[in-house]
Amino acid sequence: MAIAAAVDQAVEASEPGMLLHNFDQDPSDPHKLVWTEVYRRRDDFLFHADKPAVTEYVEKHADLADDFTIEIYGTVSQAVIDKINDLGVPLQYFQTSPVGYVRDAHFKV
Repeated sequence: MAIAAAVDQAVEASEPGMLLHNFDQDPSDPHKLVWTEVYRRRDDFLFHADKPAVTEYVEKHADLADDFTIEIYGTVSQAVIDKINDLGVPLQYFQTSPVGYVRDAHFKV
C-alpha cells in the first residue's frame, strides 16, 4: 500500500489528464488489488506511462506481485498499445462496442 500511495500522490500532483486514479481491493481476495484509471484523452496514458514515479512503481510492484495485467476498456491509439507492449506488461483490450453511452462530456468514447 505504501508504494501505491506514493505513486498515487505523484500522479495527482503532476497529471491533470488523469481524471480517476483509484486502488481497490478485490472483496473476494484481499491479496488482489486493481488500479482503476480514467484519462481525459487517449494519449494521456502515454504521458502517464513515461513518468518516473509510474515506472518505479511498476518495477516495485513486480517484486511483490504474482502478476500484473493492464486491461483497457474503450478505444485507444496504436501508440498506447505499442507503449504497453514496450513495457512488457500483459494486455487485455476490450474495444468500444456500438452499444452504450457516456453522459459526461469529459468521457467521450
